[in-house]
Amino acid sequence: MNIQQIDQTYVASTYGRMPVALVKGKGALAWDENGKEYIDLGAGIAVNTFGYSDDVWIQAVTEQLGKISHTSNLYYTSPDALLAKMLCEKTGMKKVFFGNSGAEANECAIKTARKWAYDQFGDESHSTIITLKNSFHGRTIATLAATGQDKFHTHFGPFPGGFVYATPEDPDELEKLASENACCAIMIELVQGEGGVVPLSQAYVDAVVAAAKKHGLLIIDDEVQTGNGRTGTLYTYMQYGFQPDIVSTAKGLGGGLPIGACLLGEKVQNTLTPGSHGSTFGGNPTSCAGALSILSRIDDELLKGVQEKSKYIFDTLSGAKGVQSVTGLGLMIGIACDKPVGEVLSVCLEKGVIVLSAHDKVRLLPPLSIPMEQLKKAIEVLKEALA
Repeated sequence: MNIQQIDQTYVASTYGRMPVALVKGKGALAWDENGKEYIDLGAGIAVNTFGYSDDVWIQAVTEQLGKISHTSNLYYTSPDALLAKMLCEKTGMKKVFFGNSGAEANECAIKTARKWAYDQFGDESHSTIITLKNSFHGRTIATLAATGQDKFHTHFGPFPGGFVYATPEDPDELEKLASENACCAIMIELVQGEGGVVPLSQAYVDAVVAAAKKHGLLIIDDEVQTGNGRTGTLYTYMQYGFQPDIVSTAKGLGGGLPIGACLLGEKVQNTLTPGSHGSTFGGNPTSCAGALSILSRIDDELLKGVQEKSKYIFDTLSGAKGVQSVTGLGLMIGIACDKPVGEVLSVCLEKGVIVLSAHDKVRLLPPLSIPMEQLKKAIEVLKEALA
């Protein structure tokens, strides 16, 4: 049997895979088992920040593997401590909890908000969290419940309560929910990724900040997909002019190894106490060493390049034949098109370009370091597929 047949026989059928088995990659290029080359505009769904097999990242990870690959959180390790320090210094947050994924980072955010409220009121009377319709926060039971899409609220019930859902861009409804429920937090994605790559407006984010201040609520900013330079700033909230109380991030932070981080601001920095939360692999030294390599290189020059590449994509595809709209920020872009999305993905794949989907849109999440010439070549293929 080939790779695809073995997978179909033995791996749980949870993914609608494309008919390609990737065996190696370098930068934004990948090759399948037959030697065919692809320009990858998906980056492992925003994970491979500097693309495949990044030399600096490989060196950092390999060196750590030769020192200590894993130990429990009963002991200190240098990569864990240094990564937390770097995250706090770059964001103004105060403490960091490390997990393994975005869902785990969001679980920590939810638990932190509810424990903060418990510490405030002495009971669980203010445990409700407002999230947004069309949001996506993860695939655990709690983060599915937090997700504001009905299609995710089937098959696995009963789902935990304590979440209410606000319509994006409707500040009146947000105010109504905050007034009528005993809430502890508002949880948002500044760009709704799985919901179609739709950025929130500045006016609506200002309304979220105002509602949180008025009702004494925490703001949880889910930057699992938007963070780590993806939208043109280190974290997207930096473009909106406010400071969240909790930031969750993952994906691009590790550059290809599993890691999630929940960043805690001043109000909640001491909420988690010994025994109140934990993760066996959270803060794994190898993953943290890789993340240190990634985070240290997301600098002004790289971010300027993200913004320039983003402008090129928007300018090239906006108004192009078969394109209804282009949305997103930085190198997190959604394209509404006339053709069925699956057809566009298949044509691109056949012509050596990997793109993704989100809802009924084509989604682009290329490596932040993709060379402009490769990006232009891939976008021309995509443009033809869309027409």
